[in-house]
Amino acid sequence: MLILVTGGSGSGKSAFAEDRILSLGEAKRIYIATMHPFDQESFKRIERHRKMRAGKGFDTIECYTGLKDVPISGDSVVLLECMSNLTANEMFEENGAHQNTVEEILAGVQKLKERARHVVIVTNEIFSDGVTFDDEMNTYLRYLGEINQAVAKMADEAVEVVYGIPIYLKKTDNNK
Repeated sequence: MLILVTGGSGSGKSAFAEDRILSLGEAKRIYIATMHPFDQESFKRIERHRKMRAGKGFDTIECYTGLKDVPISGDSVVLLECMSNLTANEMFEENGAHQNTVEEILAGVQKLKERARHVVIVTNEIFSDGVTFDDEMNTYLRYLGEINQAVAKMADEAVEVVYGIPIYLKKTDNNK
């Protein structure tokens, strides 16, 4: 099963995604971390997320680019956090996919879906109307939008978390 979880900053999407992974039963739990730490704020955010996961049985794999190459076993449940960081990494890092970002990431998501028992992907709701950005940011938003739409189509469930409340946009019969 593939589950897409979206929401704004501070919406509770990470806590929801972790709880959703736990609700899927006993399994090897893999956390794919995509945030490349580059400043004090990113180190603080990473530490906060580590504390949230503590005691929940996750093994962490850091993956900044090349999602399709992450070794995942069929008995695992995977939490990928987050698609927004992975998109930026693929676009801007030296070894990233650059103009092939969308295709590279979607190939990685497909590989995760094929290999793991369950996959939960966290992404950010960062789109707003009427705001003007430079070309680079517009390209990033376009790529992330294309990726989010494609993953939502592939997903069995799509959930937006608002103020800690999950709103199911696409639902399976076995939602809790």
